[in-house]
Amino acid sequence: MNANFRAALALLPDYLGAHLLLSVSAILLGAAISLPLAILAARQKHWRGVLLGFSSIVQTIPALALLALFYPLLLALSVLTKQILGVGIPALGWLPALLALTLYSMLPVLRNTVTALTEIDPAVLVAAKAVGMTPRQSLIMVELPLAAPVIVAGIRTASVWVVGAATLSTPVGQTSLGNYIFTGLQTENWVFVLFGCASAALLAMVLDGLLALISSSLVRPSRARLILASAALAALVLAAFIPLVSAPRNAIIVGAKNFTEQYILAELIVGRLASAGIPVNVKSDLGSAVAFHALTTNAIDVYVDYSGTLWGNEMHRHDMPGRQAMLNQLGAWLRNDYRVELVGPLGFENAYVFAMRADRAEALHINTLADLAAQSRNLRMGGDFEIFSRPEWKAVVETYDLAFAGQQQYQPDFLYRAVADGSVDVISAFSSDSRIARYDLKILNDPRSALPPYDAVLLLAPRFAERLRPLLKPLVGSITLAAMQEANLIVDRDHKTATQAAAWLSQAQPSMPHP
Repeated sequence: MNANFRAALALLPDYLGAHLLLSVSAILLGAAISLPLAILAARQKHWRGVLLGFSSIVQTIPALALLALFYPLLLALSVLTKQILGVGIPALGWLPALLALTLYSMLPVLRNTVTALTEIDPAVLVAAKAVGMTPRQSLIMVELPLAAPVIVAGIRTASVWVVGAATLSTPVGQTSLGNYIFTGLQTENWVFVLFGCASAALLAMVLDGLLALISSSLVRPSRARLILASAALAALVLAAFIPLVSAPRNAIIVGAKNFTEQYILAELIVGRLASAGIPVNVKSDLGSAVAFHALTTNAIDVYVDYSGTLWGNEMHRHDMPGRQAMLNQLGAWLRNDYRVELVGPLGFENAYVFAMRADRAEALHINTLADLAAQSRNLRMGGDFEIFSRPEWKAVVETYDLAFAGQQQYQPDFLYRAVADGSVDVISAFSSDSRIARYDLKILNDPRSALPPYDAVLLLAPRFAERLRPLLKPLVGSITLAAMQEANLIVDRDHKTATQAAAWLSQAQPSMPHP
């Protein structure tokens, strides 16, 4: 049994429990909202088109986009409630994922329930009325029992959709089986990817099978089958609460963005805190903006960001005062505006750079971004999911007058493969990424300093800053660029886990005091 499989297996109880709890909660909440609305739509024809139209529109929105949209909405609402009530609403993790998936689950339940109720034989309704039943009695005693198999079929469809869509809740900070998939794609850990896909598929099949058993017991009445399926479903739901109940209270939450280096640094922090006997949880695969705002609202307690990213994206600064001046001003801004502490730089820089295949750059005589500008109109540019919307891109384009024949976005690992196989000519890369050497890429110099410094900096949220500072301050200045590149290589080339790479990094750096 290799290390990746053991690591995946160890994470399964937490990931599966969180995924199941989220999925079942969304399905139950969706059904609780949809059933009364469907009864209203069946009784009142003018409501039917409105409700079914709204749910259909929601269904056309990609699940990942729907999940992401709830984050800024809840963030704005959190600011408002904090001003009015003194308490902010959580904008990260469980709540946005639950709300989005609840909406996503509603269409099949609404549609099936409306269809089942409106297609009941009118003679049955007349008979119910003839024996003196009120509309309410007719609904409860006649119509809903007749419609039940079709309604359960809608819930079955919703459950399969929700279990699949829940894997996309990872980027908004909710633990799920998607953690396997997102992490596996970033690190080429196909064991993790397969583990996540297989687990989600198996969970969907189990839920669907239990609901199918309930449905069949309604079509061909069987008390024993109904009790057995209901008991199994209830046991499954209760099992989902076990990781929640057993989770340590007041655990420190370590954040990480969605690439290899961040996974390693998060595990490095986890190792130091765990050695001090502090319970720790990790929220990984966060976008840059999500990670920063999660820290400022105490949704995560510590993570590593990069000075240039914060300078441009959060401070909206485009001047270049110099590395130390930037760190000083950044630290003051974080402290004054958010009470966030910048503990210090870790010792290496992970800068945005532009890179080409070395042989291609040599053939075109391109060594700098100025050289690139002269030929960019004949070249294709590849970037990650953030670069083209970041201020750094605008600064480089304006400084060098870049205009490419085409632009394409890729998941980071596929981005490097795209430039290696010639799908694109130039990519946005990261200076500490081991894949630059692995794919024999040439970094293009930036003679006009359009790009800012990107020192890796350790940030602490206000909630536990006093507690964490003495434990994590030894990391400041302790990691060289060469060591970070090698640690990244351990994951990207050797396919070791981020935990193993973090352990190597901790041992390899003599300047890093052991906890």
